[in-house]
Amino acid sequence: MKSVAEVRKALTAPGQPFEIDEIDIRGVRTRVWKHAPTSLRDILELSRGHGETDYLVYEDDRLTFAEHYAHAAAFAHRLIDHYGVAKGDRVAIAMRNFPEWSVAFFGAAIAGAVVVPLNAWWTAHELEYGLTDSGAKVLVADAQRAERLAEALPRLGVPAIVARPGTGGAQALPPGARAWQDVLGDVDPATTPPQVPLDPEDDATIFYTSGTTGRPKGALGTHRNIAGNPVSLAYGIVSAEVRGGRDITDVLTPQRRVTLLSVPFFHVTGCHSVLVTSALQGGTVVLMYKWDVEQALRLIEREGVTGFGGVPAMAWQVLTSPDFAKYDTSSLTGVSFGGAPAPPTLVDTITERLPARTPGNGYGLTETSSVTTYNAGAGYIERPDSVGPPVAVCDVRVVDPATGRDLPAGQVGELLIKGPNVIKGYWGRPEDTARAFTGGWFHSGDLARLDDDGFVYIVDRAKDMLIRGGENIYCAEVEAALYEHPAVADCGVIGVPHDVLGEEVGAVVRLRPGATATAGELRAFLSERIAAYKVPAHVWFREEDLPRNPGGKLLKTQLRAELLP
Repeated sequence: MKSVAEVRKALTAPGQPFEIDEIDIRGVRTRVWKHAPTSLRDILELSRGHGETDYLVYEDDRLTFAEHYAHAAAFAHRLIDHYGVAKGDRVAIAMRNFPEWSVAFFGAAIAGAVVVPLNAWWTAHELEYGLTDSGAKVLVADAQRAERLAEALPRLGVPAIVARPGTGGAQALPPGARAWQDVLGDVDPATTPPQVPLDPEDDATIFYTSGTTGRPKGALGTHRNIAGNPVSLAYGIVSAEVRGGRDITDVLTPQRRVTLLSVPFFHVTGCHSVLVTSALQGGTVVLMYKWDVEQALRLIEREGVTGFGGVPAMAWQVLTSPDFAKYDTSSLTGVSFGGAPAPPTLVDTITERLPARTPGNGYGLTETSSVTTYNAGAGYIERPDSVGPPVAVCDVRVVDPATGRDLPAGQVGELLIKGPNVIKGYWGRPEDTARAFTGGWFHSGDLARLDDDGFVYIVDRAKDMLIRGGENIYCAEVEAALYEHPAVADCGVIGVPHDVLGEEVGAVVRLRPGATATAGELRAFLSERIAAYKVPAHVWFREEDLPRNPGGKLLKTQLRAELLP
C-alpha cells in the first residue's frame, strides 16, 4: 500500500479538494481545510441544493432536503420573533432521534443561538442541571422529555416547545408549553434564513460530557469545529481508499450514502459525523425509535441502506443475527464503528457476511468534534487494532503523563490532540479548561501508543471511566450518587466486561454500621438521580474496608482482581 505521508501529500496539494491552509485560532497556528464550510449556515445552504432527495426518514415520515431547509429557516424566525432569541443565547434540545431534532438544531444555529443537545436518557434531575448550567433560553423537547421536566420548567422559567405530543405514553403538554406544530405553523417553501452573521469562531454548540467530579461538563464548540468535521471524515475515507490502490479521481466521484443511524443525535458521532455530514453530502439518514436488530435489517432492505455501524456491538448484532440471510443487504457498501473496542472476530465476520465491503473504525471525542483519526479499507484489514492515523489537519502526540515529554513510537502515554476540531473549552469551567487545553493541545486522558507510520492505538483510559454501549460513564458520577444514600459508607464503581455492551456498571458498597440496603433498593434510589444506563447492573456488598493506597485512593485494580477473575 501507499504510505500515509505519500497519500496525504497528494490529497492536500494545491488545487485538490483537501487542500490545507494555516491560520491563527485563538493564538495558535493551526492547519485547516481550505475549502471547508465555515458555519452550520453554510452547510444548510449547501444542503438546499440536494432538493427533493430524502434527507430524513423516520418510519413513514420523510423530509426532503428542500423541506428541511425551509422548516429550519422558518423555525429560526420563530425563535427570534416569538421567543426573543438573540445571537449567543442557548437553545436546548432534549429529544429522541426524530426529524424535528434536526430542524430545531439547524434552525437554532442559523438564528445565531448556541445549540445545547441534552442527553435524552437523562433523568429529570440531570436534564434540569443541563438547562440551568447552560442558561438555556428555550427548550425543544419531545413529549417524554417534556413530561419528565413538567415540574421543573415553571420554576426555571424556560419555555418549552414540544414535538410529537402524545408519543411514548406522555399525555398533556406541560404548563406553558406549546406544541411544535403550533409554533412552526404552515411553512412557505420559499422561506429563507434570518440574516444573522456567523463567524467560524462563533460559539455553536454545547455538548455535555460525563463529569469526572460528578457533574457533566459542557463542551463549547465553534462553527468551525463542527463544519470542518464532514471534510475530516471524507478525508479519512478517501485517504484509506487511495492507500489501498484506488485512483484519486474514482474515489472522489460522489456516491450517495444512505445511513442507518443507530446512535443518538445528542452525541458528536450522530450529530457531527452523520447528521451534519449527510446534510453537506446529500446523504439520507434513516432514523430508528430505538435500537432493534430485526428492525435494522428491515430498514437496510427497505431503504437501500449503504452504511451503518454505531458501536461495534451493534454491527456485531446485525451481522450475527440468525435472520441476517432473510434480508437483502446487498446495498451495504461499508460498516463503520467507534466508541468502544471492536471484538477481534468482527473483521472476519464482516468479510464473511459482507464480502468486498469496507470496514471502518475511527477515534474522536466530544472535545475534538468527532473525527480525529480514521482507519478503513485495506488499512483496517492490515491493522484492525488501530484507530488509524490522524486526518491531515490534526496532530497527535503521545506524552509521559508525569513529565509531559514526548514518547517514542511504541511507548504508551497520554494522547494529546491538536487541530481545528478541538473545542474552545468547557462552558463556565475556566479551571477545567486550563487543565485540559494547553497551547492548542487537548489532553484526552486516553492512554495510547503510536507506530512508526503514525497509526494510533488506544491502549486504556487514564480517566476513571467505563464505556457501556458507546456511552461514557465516569465512575465518580455514579459514586457521588451512591454516597447520597444514607446507608452507604463507602463505595467504588468499576467496569464489568459484557459481550454486547463492552462494559456494564458494577458497584462495590460498604454500608454504615447497623444500616441495611439491598441492591434493588440502591438501584431504585439511583434511578431517580442518574440515567438508567449509569445505574449499576452488578452490586457487591462488602463488610471490610475497601482497599486504598496510603493517599486514600481507591485501588480499583485490586477490586477488579478480586471480583472479576
